[in-house]
Amino acid sequence: MKLPENLNRKLENCKQENQFRKLPVFNNLIDFSSNDYIGFSKSETLFKQIHAYLLENEIFQNGATGSRLTSGNHSLYQIAESFIAQFHEAEAALIFNSGYNANLGFFSAVPQENDVILYDELCHTSIKDGIAMSRANSHHYIHNDFEDLEKHILKFPNATIYIVTETVFSMDGDSPNLEELIQLSEKYNCYLIADEAHALGVFGDKGEGLTQYLQLHDKFFARIVTFGKGLGSQGAAILGSVDLREYLINFARSFIYTTALSPHAVATIFMAYQQLEIEKETIEKLRQNIVFFNQQKNLLGLKPMFVHSKSPIHSAIVPGNENVKKLAEELQNKGFDVQAIVSPIVLENQERLRFCIHSYNSQEEINQVLELVRDFVF
Repeated sequence: MKLPENLNRKLENCKQENQFRKLPVFNNLIDFSSNDYIGFSKSETLFKQIHAYLLENEIFQNGATGSRLTSGNHSLYQIAESFIAQFHEAEAALIFNSGYNANLGFFSAVPQENDVILYDELCHTSIKDGIAMSRANSHHYIHNDFEDLEKHILKFPNATIYIVTETVFSMDGDSPNLEELIQLSEKYNCYLIADEAHALGVFGDKGEGLTQYLQLHDKFFARIVTFGKGLGSQGAAILGSVDLREYLINFARSFIYTTALSPHAVATIFMAYQQLEIEKETIEKLRQNIVFFNQQKNLLGLKPMFVHSKSPIHSAIVPGNENVKKLAEELQNKGFDVQAIVSPIVLENQERLRFCIHSYNSQEEINQVLELVRDFVF
């Protein structure tokens, strides 16, 4: 059957506005696009460790068979969640199937009617979608602007308020001033939530994340860590109190009504966390590459194009969907996998090339791709 006419119009409009998306074809280009910051997704050592662990523990089950509240709560979950909670210095951890599911489950279930959610305007879509499912009042505040946030707080003097931020923002790669945010939250007795999706595997001696690196983790009501980025696997966990874990098990619909991850997927998460404990050199190499990227973009006169970032995510602003897609294609034709981020994913005139830095990128590769950007732009 053909698409209804109104859907056809939407699709055609999408194409005309240069917003049309296609699934990419797998390529062997030099990776400046994936979230696999320390290379765990392609680690042969980790692959063999996961396989050996499953064999040694005689785990031969392919699927979970059901949700965790029915038949899917296999023994590996308890082992992995206990380890994750200990690793992150949290009372408890609860694994979800993805970061999207974790945010959907948390924000649709925890804030209640008449509560207030105040979230950074650049928070990830998964957070916004979870908030949209909540019965709580919600308002965004200007990106990393805590004066604006305080104005919103003062509008709700008697409400239970949840403040939401990310420790590394997925498109700009920047971070909020967490100390200042905590002071504001404590001043008004708010509940603070941090999404650490792009900080796990990056910040801290063992890649624990930014809140632990700064020793501020105990100030947060909940932290969300995602495994599909720095750990190179899949899934996510919500970190918090034992009571919060029990509440989510009973009320988070994206947890209750989802078939659990397979034993192999949970074993991958568990072994990836163990690998973090011994990957200090790899994490340090990532940090060196981030510093080198920033130095080279400055030397090549590209600093005005880029959003300031000390994370693995670096965005070069190239206004216009057509312009940024053309530049990304030029870089790909030269062998570098750099992706264009177009509106409406980002605001109009904030279209960008999004560079993701990895531990396995060489300094020569970093310099070459930045020289190409300079040659194409100037």
